[in-house]
Amino acid sequence: METKKPENIDEYIGGFPNDVQEILEKVRMTIQKAAPDAKEKISYSMPAFEQNGIVVYFAAFKNHIGLYALPSGHEAFAEELSKYKSGKGSVQFPLKDKIPYDLITKIVKFRVKENLEKVKKK
Repeated sequence: METKKPENIDEYIGGFPNDVQEILEKVRMTIQKAAPDAKEKISYSMPAFEQNGIVVYFAAFKNHIGLYALPSGHEAFAEELSKYKSGKGSVQFPLKDKIPYDLITKIVKFRVKENLEKVKKK
């Protein structure tokens, strides 16, 4: 597992075992495809995507992948996320289960739209 703070998402992903790296890369590509204009960054030592504000963060842990779409992204998809362990702004996708990439796509697209609406209101 990663000990020094990663400077970019490649470094972050590179700090995990190969099987977890594959999942992290697929999560990353899923987010990139859903939010092609979002910029990658490391924030709070986690991979993040930013477009008119943070869209989502993601991270790997011993037994799960965490997705952080802030409270609104989780509230909007509460029903679909209900089978996963979650908090106010986080959800855990167990590594032993199939990662719901289609759901991640829907959440990311929702967050991009939400951030754009916030900017338009300003």
